[in-house]
Amino acid sequence: MTELILNIDGMSCGGCVGSVTGLLSGMAGVVGAEVSLEEKRARVQYDPAVVSPEELAAAVRDAGFDVSV
Repeated sequence: MTELILNIDGMSCGGCVGSVTGLLSGMAGVVGAEVSLEEKRARVQYDPAVVSPEELAAAVRDAGFDVSV
């Protein structure tokens, strides 16, 4: 497993955190996701043979948030 930190701008409440957590956790290859509103980031544990950092960032971006790896 590999860990990735995604810096996320645009989250404003616990609902945003829940949405991003659910989105990431539901992706194939993701084994864990912790999202922090205060730190504006997500820590994702994933299998790089199944999903790439770019795909993870794109999914969060598609949900309406600004993301950097």
